[in-house]
Amino acid sequence: MTEAEQARPIYLDYQATTPVDPRVAEAMWPYFTQAFGNPHSVHHSYGREAEDAVEAARAEVARLIGAEPREIVFTSGATESNNTAIKGAARFHGPMGKRHVVTVATEHKCVLESAKALQKDGFEVEILPVEPDGRVDLDRLAAAIRDDTAIVSVMAANNEIGVLQPLAEIGRLCRDKRVLFHSDAAQAVGKVPVDVNEMAIDLLSLSGHKLYGPKGIGALYVRRRPRARIAPLLDGGGQERTLRSGTVPAPLVVGLGEACRLANAEMTAEAERLGALRQRLWDGLRGHVPDAYVNGNWEARLPGNLNVSVPGLDAETLIAATPGVAYSTASACSSTSVEPSYVLSALGLGDRDAAASIRLGLGRMTTRAEVDRAAEAIGRTAARLRAEGAGQLADTTAG
Repeated sequence: MTEAEQARPIYLDYQATTPVDPRVAEAMWPYFTQAFGNPHSVHHSYGREAEDAVEAARAEVARLIGAEPREIVFTSGATESNNTAIKGAARFHGPMGKRHVVTVATEHKCVLESAKALQKDGFEVEILPVEPDGRVDLDRLAAAIRDDTAIVSVMAANNEIGVLQPLAEIGRLCRDKRVLFHSDAAQAVGKVPVDVNEMAIDLLSLSGHKLYGPKGIGALYVRRRPRARIAPLLDGGGQERTLRSGTVPAPLVVGLGEACRLANAEMTAEAERLGALRQRLWDGLRGHVPDAYVNGNWEARLPGNLNVSVPGLDAETLIAATPGVAYSTASACSSTSVEPSYVLSALGLGDRDAAASIRLGLGRMTTRAEVDRAAEAIGRTAARLRAEGAGQLADTTAG
């Protein structure tokens, strides 16, 4: 490791983004410089070369989630995929009288905002609460689905607390009730097994930069049998089965395909390794702050995720005092205020406990030595701040 690399903070924010795997970058490079053809220009060798690479990548994405290649639609990322799935399903089925949408309080903002946008168009949106462990109650979900429900959207793994939802059970429920089931699986794909057939998923979103691929590329799985019907959001040249017009960015698609290929080959071993590192990190933190606790279900969780509350200690202060580790709070911050995390609030945490929470994300490049150093730095600093009375949250904070 170079001196410059040693000087950089330990990266523990893998839920925010992942570094591009060097093998992915290597696979992409020729499609920027040599094989630069437009994959839709099929009348000459440059275009056909790019088209072949795009279709090979499409097959790798499909293989990772148990789909058929022709069910994969390339997008700019999970935000676009989520918008396309939710708005597209509602707009296709709305004229047929299906004007009800069901989702969950802990969904990513782009899902909740897509649902809110549909309300302006006259759709009724039902946002379900979660249990204290972060999972949706299946009986409550079943009761929410109506004859006029167009789509149910439940994420696979939460981006803050890493909790996994029971997708197979939700999928069977939606299939029995003949309603489309969409899942934002950006955090889950490549980290835990996801199979669209075993889980009866009709629409699934994923993102390249969450699984060691490049930013700016993602995919939407659209089931063919039984067919998931959605309306496109973009009009244009009719690329991607008319569902996503625009020139497909071959270099980024190749990167996504290679990232999916690597995840498929290495996911099982990597999950086991990360699970052990997560336990080591948690044990190290608790050695310094014994009253710290984990938010969300411990068992049904991404192997590399920890969302931890250190009671009474302001998470922003703790992060500022540990510049040698790159990690985040569980709060949405602006330049003027810190709002409580809506995800943690949905679990029943008060504002004070939510403000004391940090998100730690481990990943492919995380080493055992880094985990030990991070646990020591964060744990010792938290204990010191408490002893000094620094960064204490006021008792008058709500909750």
